[in-house]
Amino acid sequence: MTKHFQRDLEELKKAILAEGRLVEDAFQQATRAVIKRDRELAKKVLVGDERIDESEVEIESDCLKVLALHQPVAADLRFIIAVMKVNNDLERIGDLAVDIAERAAFLSKREPLDAPVDFEGMVTAVRGQVRRSLDALVRQDAVLAREVCRCDDEIDERNREMYDILQQLMRTDPETVERAVHTLSVSRHLERIGDLATNIAEDVVFMVEGEIIRHHRWEE
Repeated sequence: MTKHFQRDLEELKKAILAEGRLVEDAFQQATRAVIKRDRELAKKVLVGDERIDESEVEIESDCLKVLALHQPVAADLRFIIAVMKVNNDLERIGDLAVDIAERAAFLSKREPLDAPVDFEGMVTAVRGQVRRSLDALVRQDAVLAREVCRCDDEIDERNREMYDILQQLMRTDPETVERAVHTLSVSRHLERIGDLATNIAEDVVFMVEGEIIRHHRWEE
C-alpha cells in the first residue's frame, strides 16, 4: 500500500466519523426538542442539516476518487464500499432528525397529549442503537455490530405499542388527531432511524469480516 493510498483511507475514516458525530448531535437535539417542547432547539437542527448534506456529498466524491486512483482490492475495497453505504445511511438519519425537529416545533405550540406513551424510553433505545453502531464503526468491532442488529426488534415493538395507544386516543378524542398524527410520525421516524443504525452495523460486519448479513434472522 502506498503512503498516498494510506493517507486517503485515513482521511475517509476521519470524515465518516466526523459526519457520524454531526448526525448524532442532530438526533439528540431533535429528540430533546420533542421531549422538552423546545422550539428553539428544533430550529438548530434545521440549520445544522446543511453541513451534514455537504459532508455526505464530499465523502461520496472522495470515495469515488480513491476507487478510481488506487483500484483497491480485498479489505481496502470493503472499507470504501462500507464507507459509501454508511455515508448514505448517516445522511438519511440527518434528514429524519430534521423531520422530527419540524414535528417538535409544531407540537411545542400545542397542549401535550394525555396518553401513556413511553416516548422517552423509545428515544433512549434508538439513541443507544445509533451510539453503538457508530462505536462499532469507530472500533471496527463486528461483535458489537452484531449486537446492534439483534436489538432492532425492540424498537419495532415500541413503535407498534405507540401506534396502538395513539390510535385508540384518536378514536376516543377526535380533538387529539392532529397532535397524535405528528407524534406518530416522530415514532415512525425513530423506528426508521433504528433500522438505519442496524444498516450501519451490518456495513461494519461487511467491512471487518467480508460477510453480508442483511435479512439475517437473529435468534434470542
